[in-house]
Amino acid sequence: MNIGIVCYPTFGGSGVVATELGKVLALKGHQIHFISYQQPVRLDTFHENIWYHEVNVSDYPLFDYQPYELVLASKLVDVVKYAKLDLLHVHYAIPHASAAYMAQQILKTEGINIPFITTLHGTDITLVGKDASFEPVITFAINQSNAVTAVSESLKKDTLDHFKINRSIEAIPNFICIDGCEAPEIDSELHRNIAPNGEKILAHVSNFRPVKRVCDVVKIFAKVREKMPCKLLLIGDGPDRHVAETFCRERGISEDLIVLGKVKDTQHVLGIADLFLLPSEFESFGLAALEAMAVGVPVISSNTGGIPEVNKEGFSGFLSNVGDVEDMAKNAISLLSNEEKLTQFKEQAFGQAKKFDILNVLPLYEKLYKRVIEHPSTF
Repeated sequence: MNIGIVCYPTFGGSGVVATELGKVLALKGHQIHFISYQQPVRLDTFHENIWYHEVNVSDYPLFDYQPYELVLASKLVDVVKYAKLDLLHVHYAIPHASAAYMAQQILKTEGINIPFITTLHGTDITLVGKDASFEPVITFAINQSNAVTAVSESLKKDTLDHFKINRSIEAIPNFICIDGCEAPEIDSELHRNIAPNGEKILAHVSNFRPVKRVCDVVKIFAKVREKMPCKLLLIGDGPDRHVAETFCRERGISEDLIVLGKVKDTQHVLGIADLFLLPSEFESFGLAALEAMAVGVPVISSNTGGIPEVNKEGFSGFLSNVGDVEDMAKNAISLLSNEEKLTQFKEQAFGQAKKFDILNVLPLYEKLYKRVIEHPSTF
């Protein structure tokens, strides 16, 4: 199949999933065309079946804000025509699905029928989607898609609850690429550098937006630190990074805080951790938790959104109510203070992650692609 993938190129989960999906599809012999305003961060190597098409937004004095949706639609028309695409797979409802619909209608006037699939990742529905000013466009774009997927059953339910959807939505989970039957070996040198005296290592990865509740991360860390020597790894960047750093400085514990900023190979760093903290206000799936589990790191998380579909209570980690820092800290301390139990949970976390291996998820997408190409109007 000849597939166009439209995604955001940034470190966010939707861009990561879209890029990794395309790379694996290319390895299977499909021709994949990435279309975005920058090269996706995870598109670090090219394959003979991968192409990248940049959407160039010119600076017109007339516009205070550049009309990216219109430029993207024009680019999609061009790529579909000259790369002879069979299908467009757009990740994120706005503006990608609406741009795909516009391109589809333009191409119809030239006798070209191009179906498109929309994958909903979360913020397009749970945050942006709840802004009433976007509701008509998002509803229309979802309903006009030839097929729609959501990355969790929770997100599927939220979409149906908040929008007037008159079509089916298929839940296809996010995934991880796992090599081998055992969790990878940790980088012992990196571990020694971070925890030279054998301290326990807690880790958190996010974009540090308020919804991630980074203040809860450092509060949990502070409570664990009262009971045992430990370090906190913060990976990523965003508006609440300074808040977290200030909290630790004011309490005199910043010497045990390591802020790495944006890291492409997060799993390499996560591999040295003993626990992963994800106390988010909401997660449509919880890809960061899955990436931690894929290197054998148990997860202490909130029980919101799609997280319970990923982190299995009492098996791969523990779930607590949003904001219940006391319970999260208690669960973290109970694991970190029992080496036998911690080892067991690490093995079980990796086992849980294997259920989401790309090899299990990829066939679901391939089957959907074939159905939409063969019967684009039956969904």
